[in-house]
Amino acid sequence: MSPSSQTAGQAGKAGKEHRHPAVRRIDDYFQLSARHTTFARELRGGLATFFTMAYILVLNPIILGGARDVNGEQLDFGQLVTATALVAAVMTVLMGVTANLPLALAAGLGLNAMVAYGLAPRMTWPDAMGLVVLEGILICLLAATGLREAVMHAIPMPLKHAIGVGIGLFIALIGMVNAGFVSQGEGTAVTLGTGGSLTGWPVLIFCLGLLLAFALLVRRVRGAILISIVTMTLVAMAVNAVADGVEWGLTTPEWPDDLVAAPDFGLIGEFSLFGAFAEVSAVTVVLLVFTLFLTDFFDTMGTAVGVTGEAGLLDERGRVPRLGRLLFVDGLATVGGGAASASSATSYIESAAGVGEGARTGFANLVTGGLFALALFFAPLAAVVPSQAAAPALVAVGFLMMTQAARIDWSDLTVAIPAFLTIAVMPFTYSITNGIGAGFLAYAVLMAVAGRARRVHWLLWAAAALFVVYFAIDPVEQLLGIG
Repeated sequence: MSPSSQTAGQAGKAGKEHRHPAVRRIDDYFQLSARHTTFARELRGGLATFFTMAYILVLNPIILGGARDVNGEQLDFGQLVTATALVAAVMTVLMGVTANLPLALAAGLGLNAMVAYGLAPRMTWPDAMGLVVLEGILICLLAATGLREAVMHAIPMPLKHAIGVGIGLFIALIGMVNAGFVSQGEGTAVTLGTGGSLTGWPVLIFCLGLLLAFALLVRRVRGAILISIVTMTLVAMAVNAVADGVEWGLTTPEWPDDLVAAPDFGLIGEFSLFGAFAEVSAVTVVLLVFTLFLTDFFDTMGTAVGVTGEAGLLDERGRVPRLGRLLFVDGLATVGGGAASASSATSYIESAAGVGEGARTGFANLVTGGLFALALFFAPLAAVVPSQAAAPALVAVGFLMMTQAARIDWSDLTVAIPAFLTIAVMPFTYSITNGIGAGFLAYAVLMAVAGRARRVHWLLWAAAALFVVYFAIDPVEQLLGIG
């Protein structure tokens, strides 16, 4: 070590020794000095992460609140904002304190879409949220027993990427439908706008918002999605003030009477752990939980590797530090999300924005989680945002998830065809479950046809068999006399 380096190290050590004992304890606990970061960097990182993922406070209530359960019931928008903020705040802080990683958590996009459009139409909201809780318990058990490696190896990587791409397209389609950019046509499955043309101020707000979001992404502006939502909400408020008779749908862009309101915890605890078994068949319940688990589990793994790798925290073998704690907290977040009726909560890739600002420890999560806690008292602001201003974010996130398609080997038909079916079937059937099932079945069959059946993990064969029953559930139930 050079004299200058020794001097710098001694100065840093001396500076640390002269700090307040409480500050030193925090530094030691979160390993700020060991990871070559500072409180200022962690603060900036925590702020950046919050502002790049705060859109979920609007999008999650819009996605869940815009769907109806089997009885036609809808969840309250304000209560959804409270539940979303509460789960994000608690679980983000818990991840930082236990795993000491700059990974924030909140309701997962794609997962909430499956709950809204895959589970709720078949059962009541409490029953659907109960399945989310069951999925979270499964993740916790796998994390505690070490079985996650077996599950990881069972699914071929191309299918993992295809699941992400398919969910991205599904989310984008939902955004376009919610904004009125796409609707059911006469003689066609879908058409542009209403009757084949775009009309009305709300659709214009969506189009401008989408262009703005993409322009900000191209310019690599931090918080691009949130900036787009806020900007177009202000534009929508101006339009609503000067134009008469504008139909906005779920929420109207009007300034609320009160900016601050007491949190409404009415949805907390509104779940039924085993109620779904009375609504649908046991086989369907198993497949729905498995699909939730699969999507949540592998999305978390990809996010964890990507964010910690960017932060330079992977060890020499490319392993994520404290992976067991990370996965266990992620499972607890899923349980908490379901128990709060906020859908499954998961680790956010937007945490990379905080890493880009210098975050290297879980201390940044205290900042992000604290801001989500403050958001509990500003639910009226979230209710101002019309779906046309928020929907561009769905399309933008769909694009970001679509980029995983480049990682699929399209020259190998035994994986390319199942990947294509996974991607295509999700949006075309409006079901994540159907897309995963089609991909699994196609992969197992094509690998057998190619003489490579033994390369298919037994867990995948078991899942494929379950999906055969899933797709043929009606004739199977009739055959068994339980339909």
